Amino acid sequence: MTRIRTRDGIELAYESMGPEDAPPVILIMGLGAQMHVWPTSLCQRLVDAGFRVIRFDNRDTGASTSLDEHGNPSLIRVWLGRRLNRKPRVPYTLKDMSRDVVALMDELGLPSAHLVGASMGGMIAQILAAKKRKRVRSLTSIMSSASAPKVPVNQLQVMLKLARRPVQRNRDEHFRYITRMSEVIGSPGYPMSEAEIQRLAETSWERTSSPLGFKRQLVAITHAGDRRRLLQKIKARTLVIHGADDPLIPVTMGIETASLISKAKLRVITGMGHDFPEALVPRLSRLLIKHLNRANSEWQQKLKKKKRAEIPSKKAANEDSGDPMDWLEPLDKPDQSG
Repeated sequence: MTRIRTRDGIELAYESMGPEDAPPVILIMGLGAQMHVWPTSLCQRLVDAGFRVIRFDNRDTGASTSLDEHGNPSLIRVWLGRRLNRKPRVPYTLKDMSRDVVALMDELGLPSAHLVGASMGGMIAQILAAKKRKRVRSLTSIMSSASAPKVPVNQLQVMLKLARRPVQRNRDEHFRYITRMSEVIGSPGYPMSEAEIQRLAETSWERTSSPLGFKRQLVAITHAGDRRRLLQKIKARTLVIHGADDPLIPVTMGIETASLISKAKLRVITGMGHDFPEALVPRLSRLLIKHLNRANSEWQQKLKKKKRAEIPSKKAANEDSGDPMDWLEPLDKPDQSG
């Protein structure tokens, strides 16, 4: 694990897998989730397919900077502010979190990358794909949405359960919370094994995390509001993946996301909830690799066209770079023949 420090003073913990000269894929994780929620087996399959994979902890998560100086913001106040068309003060926004991704790319010397975002990470990736087009080779939005989810009773119950995170660092409470969340948001068609749940709990426990970081990220999501107009600006090749049985963000919101992005491909997976069980890795990796390969080919073709277009202009510039008076005919030299 390595760290970088952004201009905003945020330290981001990240891991890079695969050759540094391979096409880069940046994995952006969701609400309160650490980088290791991305299955290592999924990362390895992408590396084996010829990509460089970078996963990282968002601010206020895992081993990245915890912003505890911002305390415990009021989610109700932010929600009401959005409803009343006011702009309540928040610790940070999804746009700030998208700038973290750009800072990571800059530090790694990546002019562009493929972005794969899950849940909140999908929202961050959407913002970048719309606002930083030249830096996004492709977009994959997984179990995400184009606006703050409309919360019917069953989704509200899920959100309330998610919000009941242990506020003190207590190992037993942490393990019980991870187990409970797996039951609440897990994939009914691809249930996690006890070993998987135990491994997730142990990994997240070992790495420092602020209990209130989850709340501050949730406030950033709520503050972001509606991004549907923004998504219509996305030009990058886009794949939208959503679980038919997602109990947190309904599949209708994934369908809406795909409909807003020009030529986006939608893949709905029956039995998938709001997690990444190992049993889903083969299918997810096939979808991702196919999408990334096609997007990377298109990106390379665009670069070649751009270079071909630049060659004549450079040649013309070189031809015009001489003395500005060269276009005048030279004066006749005095006749010195006698």
